[in-house]
Amino acid sequence: MYIIPFAEGDDIVDNIQTLPESHASVSYKPNILILLADDLGIGDLGCYGNDTIRTPNIDRLSREGVKLTQHIAAAPLCTPSRAAFLTGRYAIRSGEVGGQWVGGSGGLPPNETTFAKIMQQQGYTTGLIGKWHQGVNCASRNDFCHHPLNHGFDYFYGMPFSLMNDCQNKKSSEIDKVLRKKLWFYTQTIALAVLTLAIARLTHLISVRWKIINFLPMKVKRSASLMLREAVSFIERHGPFLLFVSFLHVHTPLVTTEEFRGESRHGLYGDNVEEMDLMVGKVLDALDKEGLTNTTLTYFASDHGGFLEARDGNVQLGGWNGIYKGGKAMAGWEGGIRVPGIFRWPGVLPANTIIDEPTSLMDIYSTVTYLGGGTVPQDRVIDGRNMMPLLQGTVQHSEHEFMFHYCGLHLHAVRWHQKDTLWKAHYMTPIFQPEGTGACYETGLCPCSGEGVAHHHPPLLFDLSRDPSEAKPLSHDTEPLFNTVINRIDGAVAEHRRTLTPVPQQLSAYNIMWKPWLQPCFGTFPFCWCDKENGTIM
Repeated sequence: MYIIPFAEGDDIVDNIQTLPESHASVSYKPNILILLADDLGIGDLGCYGNDTIRTPNIDRLSREGVKLTQHIAAAPLCTPSRAAFLTGRYAIRSGEVGGQWVGGSGGLPPNETTFAKIMQQQGYTTGLIGKWHQGVNCASRNDFCHHPLNHGFDYFYGMPFSLMNDCQNKKSSEIDKVLRKKLWFYTQTIALAVLTLAIARLTHLISVRWKIINFLPMKVKRSASLMLREAVSFIERHGPFLLFVSFLHVHTPLVTTEEFRGESRHGLYGDNVEEMDLMVGKVLDALDKEGLTNTTLTYFASDHGGFLEARDGNVQLGGWNGIYKGGKAMAGWEGGIRVPGIFRWPGVLPANTIIDEPTSLMDIYSTVTYLGGGTVPQDRVIDGRNMMPLLQGTVQHSEHEFMFHYCGLHLHAVRWHQKDTLWKAHYMTPIFQPEGTGACYETGLCPCSGEGVAHHHPPLLFDLSRDPSEAKPLSHDTEPLFNTVINRIDGAVAEHRRTLTPVPQQLSAYNIMWKPWLQPCFGTFPFCWCDKENGTIM
């Protein structure tokens, strides 16, 4: 099987994608529809074994397509996972290895090439609807160096950052306590300086020119309907298209419309999942209505595992990661990185198929580039792999022999796919608090380094093919190949590290701290606010 790539300016009918004999040949560039959930656990969907949360539309995708059981996020937090997803590269290669906050200067570097930029060059209309969380500005409020429109998207409608509990009354912060104290100190220092400048300006002691940019206030309670409207409209207007629907669901604070509140058996979290499923269904209906279902590759995934520490008293507000240990912010444990992965392309990909091979969210990069007729950049390391041969069944094994699981800058674990055995070695693991609870409830999120992690010499070793829950670490006494496996993985780590080059840390303490001159402003800075009821600027 091979696919003849489209060259720019070629006549499309002359480029025939030769597919397996059981499928029809394709003589067009497919539309690409990407549906990415936020903080969704692999155990939250019916097609992955949940029998109490209703997800009929996502389950329909699974029945009509290919379900991946070992689909792995490149990081356990939103920003680095999405950076890797967009660029096909581990986030450590771009310096996107932490959290992204409003008013910071870090973000996805302009020299990174996203799959959207490649598809744009291949004649696709590209759109992003929903969450971005890769930064906005670098040095001034109007440079937009990190903005989606500077990273290959023709159209963007959504939230530049992320939904956060920190913006909600009486909700606990999502920033871990140590970082919160550090950022609060920096913020006080900056705020004092800004106040001094403001007083000096008002008293005409000095002349200060504020740089102004206006953002539309976001009506969070209506975000689901507004995003859905824009997604459907985009599908109706464009082709060939690449549409990335980046849901705000199911990130806390779980903004859910009244229609869905109290309807699930799992409280507000279940309500939020079921609302997202309806949105997926409406987008799929739009494809059906426009006659595009059979000419569209549809992909559904989550950016990382469910948020175990998200609680309101004894009420769980985060996702369920099934049998897998750990969750969001835990790079080594499967619960933080093993996510749903579903592909559908009727007539091209087989229906009702399960693939139990290691795949990565980074693989979407090479896959859509291939389908769009582009080529991946040759001047950098691309970690993602083209999944089409695996999805179509023309090969039986994944191209990923090793996968590297980073938490921030720190390599926590490595998996080795050795034929029919899947080994995983943990070099560092978070220390759960309280002990034995399976999460970091005292700090709100598990740390990547410092006193909150344990170092393992030799590494903890698991055979995921026999112990997917990572319940029983192996030892020299229980596994005859222990030393051989550890030595092979250590060698792969050394080889991997030789491919890394130093880059600026986009999410350093300085880059993520609040800078008032970069603060998105509803009005004239520093007087920024809007009416909560009708969204009008005050």
